[in-house]
Amino acid sequence: MKQWFRALILLPFNVLVIIPGIILYFINFNYQVPSILQFICGLIALLCGMFLSGWSMMLFYQIGKGTPAPWAAPKHLVVQGPYKFVRNPMIIGVILILLAEALVLNTRYIFYWAVVFFILNNIYFHYFEEKQLERTFGKEYLDYKKKVPMWLPKFNK
Repeated sequence: MKQWFRALILLPFNVLVIIPGIILYFINFNYQVPSILQFICGLIALLCGMFLSGWSMMLFYQIGKGTPAPWAAPKHLVVQGPYKFVRNPMIIGVILILLAEALVLNTRYIFYWAVVFFILNNIYFHYFEEKQLERTFGKEYLDYKKKVPMWLPKFNK
């Protein structure tokens, strides 16, 4: 449980709370109420992002016997739930939450952070994490990688 707490504090909490807070501080953020449509879209993105991230993390813990953090990575390859359709549902969930923050807080700067976060993760996954998964899980991961896209879910089976 200590590993989980550390993983949550150091990863999602920083990405979703600390960094946006720093951004808002440095731009001298002045809140302006979003339109009702913007607020509703933000709320939907928030709920979808929380559900997707939470479900993904739960699967890492229950099936993978690990955490999303590289220092306590899952011991078993997780290919159930949203992982059947896309290889990075947890990050997609986090990006949805960042987009929700941008919409509800009515600021493009959090949107820019979401774009930067996506680019950084894309580079990290492509050059580091996927190589590690190939070493750890071998053919099982290579087969999974061939069938399941990295970012855009594929629902037809």
